[in-house]
Amino acid sequence: MAEILLSPGVLASETDSSFINAGPVTAGAAIIGPTVKGPVEIPTVVTSYSQYLSIFGDKFTSGSVINQQQYAYFTSTAVANYFANGGNSIIVARVVTGSYTSATSSLILSASGTTTPVFILETISQGVIMNSSGSEDAAGILANGTVDNLRWQIANVNTASGTFDLLIRKGNDTTSTPAYATATGTTFGNLSLDPYSDRFVTKVIGDKKFNLVTTDGYYLQSTGSYLGANELIRVKSVNITTPNYLLSDGSPNPIYTSSLPIADSGSFGGASGTIKGNAKFYDQISNIDSQGLTGGCYTNMINLLSNRDSYQYNVILAPGLVDIFPSHTSDVNLIISNAQNRGDNIYIADLVGYGSSTAAIVTRAQQKNTSYAATYWPWVQVIDATGQQVWVPASTMIAGVYAYNDSVSEPWFAPAGINRGGISTVLTAERMLSSAQRDTLYTGKVNPIATFPNTPGVVVFGQKTLQTRASALDRVNVRRLLIAVKSYISQVANTLVFEQNTAATRNNFLAQVNPYLESVQQRQGLYAFKVIMDDTNNTPTVIDQNQMVGQIYLQPTKTAEFIYLNFNVTPTGATFPA
Repeated sequence: MAEILLSPGVLASETDSSFINAGPVTAGAAIIGPTVKGPVEIPTVVTSYSQYLSIFGDKFTSGSVINQQQYAYFTSTAVANYFANGGNSIIVARVVTGSYTSATSSLILSASGTTTPVFILETISQGVIMNSSGSEDAAGILANGTVDNLRWQIANVNTASGTFDLLIRKGNDTTSTPAYATATGTTFGNLSLDPYSDRFVTKVIGDKKFNLVTTDGYYLQSTGSYLGANELIRVKSVNITTPNYLLSDGSPNPIYTSSLPIADSGSFGGASGTIKGNAKFYDQISNIDSQGLTGGCYTNMINLLSNRDSYQYNVILAPGLVDIFPSHTSDVNLIISNAQNRGDNIYIADLVGYGSSTAAIVTRAQQKNTSYAATYWPWVQVIDATGQQVWVPASTMIAGVYAYNDSVSEPWFAPAGINRGGISTVLTAERMLSSAQRDTLYTGKVNPIATFPNTPGVVVFGQKTLQTRASALDRVNVRRLLIAVKSYISQVANTLVFEQNTAATRNNFLAQVNPYLESVQQRQGLYAFKVIMDDTNNTPTVIDQNQMVGQIYLQPTKTAEFIYLNFNVTPTGATFPA
């Protein structure tokens, strides 16, 4: 949190406004699902679980007045596990049912005596959970303030310079012991109402707002001019400005001194959108109610995240979306289709609900045929944010297994086995699989989550994709190798578009790609490779068509999944074979 100067000193702050030509949203993984709070249908990158908590929350209370219970969405459990296992960033796409809106600030007034607010703030998070409205008691506690919503405070109003400070606090704090919101940019110092100042309130906090457009494709449309560097609030409107507040001699223009906001604090309110009451959670989710949602609630975000130019990730999951539920099947297939079309990510799919049989999961897996998705079974029991022992689908934990695998080795190593496939936070699997059941699952393209004697925790003991035909790409490590290699080489090729189609340009490509593939080979990703981009495949005819052709041959390394050990007992004095 930035500091506010209360005594003489220097406060050096900065605001990043260099978002004019923003690149794609990039992260190691993407997750689609419900959250307690946060922006609705606006994919947001978080780089730590603490940041996730401040934006999206972790647990909530639901049920009747006499039978209330705490719950945590699969999304929160998955993100917590992902970061705990070495994940560095994840795109969170919140989905809801119904209409959700933001909360706005109560009156921020000036000393002029008018009832027109100087400016209005709006929460980026949506839903009634953001409403902290209500009067303060003697201790400065809001009647409806919670850890999940916000309140505002104006401090250090300086009429000589025309500046003031804005503090964004947690809704459940007190005036005597303020608790500032923990996300970036919760304290904004030396703000101004002068639109010509670099500290103009809108420039510093930001006023851009994004809305999902679903006509003529799926994309985010923005309004406003400035993208702020905080994840909590935006300026909805500025009703009073003080252009050129300081006169030529450096003194304040007297017509503006009463326009500055007065030192005060207040709440946010007016938001709409509530979490469905008495929804089904954990092992109770069903076709018609999965954490308060149905399959169709996910469709917009699946379509939006299909845009490779706007969003880049290598793993995607949607825990709570279950293929065997009829209302979910089309969305599961849509994620698979998008992964295939993009060619740069793998989908961790849940195919059956809690309590299903080995035959049911295998039958469901046989209906899929793609190397861009993998499935794991059975469900597992974990302790979630509520402190309860609950059942969650396998995908909730598998993104963390991939993250751990990548942190200790490389994406082209198998995210499975005792060394890299252990899930230490799982209490137990839904069932202890026998060797015969594991054989049935693996033959049926389902990766078993196994429990072994004398081995702590449960272990991912398979790494097959859902591809039916036997090839190198029916293994997760090979598919992820191709994703990594294609991503790097495509980035190199992008820099050559519209360059001269000459030997020099082709050699430039080779000079970048060959060393990279050599490094992959040295890191045990390839047995061998060869790249051809010369006159043999760039003939005059090809060049005249404004094309540049490269051929890349790869021999991926294979994993030792089936180890045969022959023990031979010989009589005393026998000679061992050489």
